[in-house]
Parts: sequence; structure tokens; C-alpha cells
Amino acid sequence: MHLTAPAILLAARPHGETAVIARMLTEQSGVVAAYVAGGRGRLLRPVVIPGNIVQAEIRAKSDNQLPFARIELMTSRGPWLSEPLPAAAIAWITALTAAVLPERNAYPTLYTALGALLDAICSSDAARQWVEALAVYEALLLRELGYGGQRPAIADLGQALEILDRQEPLIARYLLADTRADVLAARQLLRQRLARMVE
Repeated sequence: MHLTAPAILLAARPHGETAVIARMLTEQSGVVAAYVAGGRGRLLRPVVIPGNIVQAEIRAKSDNQLPFARIELMTSRGPWLSEPLPAAAIAWITALTAAVLPERNAYPTLYTALGALLDAICSSDAARQWVEALAVYEALLLRELGYGGQRPAIADLGQALEILDRQEPLIARYLLADTRADVLAARQLLRQRLARMVE
């Protein structure tokens, strides 16, 4: 395996003293997990943040070997991690995507949609400008994995929040049934923060 492509960093787990195992979503190869040497070091720590867009060079000698990756920052989401709503949204959508997509299956529509959603979260003045896109992304994820129907029609913020509430049991039952509860906890934190907008 030899792949050089832009990737959305979804998750990074510590490995050894300074490395991480990074899960990245690429357009043509889907989710790829790779060993990133020095991922917790001073230079790469700000790069290995879920939501960041990186240029990844991924290599493996065989298909059953964990690939090695070199990554270079293209777009940082770091500035938004100090804002409660954007930080919660980025944490939720990256954790969900990392938890549910099988490795090395291409989902170009999801790659494009996730990139657009991250851009919306980080460029909007207020959460009400990206909540609809969040609901649509969750529905698209359900549909791409075989558990959903059509794109929801959303008229306003209240309807977007209702759709998010309706989708939570589907996500919990179909997508996250076999995963750790802390993934869904990220969504519940986000939903609590969104609820304050309509109080």
C-alpha cells in the first residue's frame, strides 16, 4: 500500500512513548489507520487533532501490516476547540465517523460532506448556521451505511433539533451498538449545548 492524499483526521490513540495510531478519512481509500511516529511530540501534537485536514503519505509493506504515515498540516481546527459548541460538534462528528466507518472502504460522498460540515462549523458566526448541516450529515451517514432514508427537509432551527433527536436512537441502535458509550456521550454533550440556544 502506498497512498498520498489529503485526509480528515478522525481520531488518534497514544501508542508507545511518543507515537499515535491515527484514523484518517481519505476520499478514495476511506478510513485508514496508520502509525504516526512522534505524533505526541512537540511538532506533531498540534497536527494530530481530530477535525484537522492533513496531507498524508501512508505506506505499508503488505495489506495485513499496520501502515506508517507521515502527515503534514493543511487546515487546523485548533482555534475552534476553545469554543464550547464548535468543539463539541467537531468531537462528535469525528468520533462518530471514526467509530462507524469500516476501514479501506471508499465513501467519497461522506468525505466531501464531512469536510463541508467541518468548514461550516469553523466559518459560521453562530451554531444555528450549521445545525442543519449536522442533521443532514448524520442522515447521510445512516443512509450510506444502509440504515436511513432520504435527506431530511429542514425549515428552521427547531426542526433541525427535532431531527437530531429522532436520529439519536437510530445512531445508538444501528451504528454504535457495538462501540463504547463514550462516543454517544460526545453527542449528548453537544445536544445539551445546542438546547441552550432555544431556551
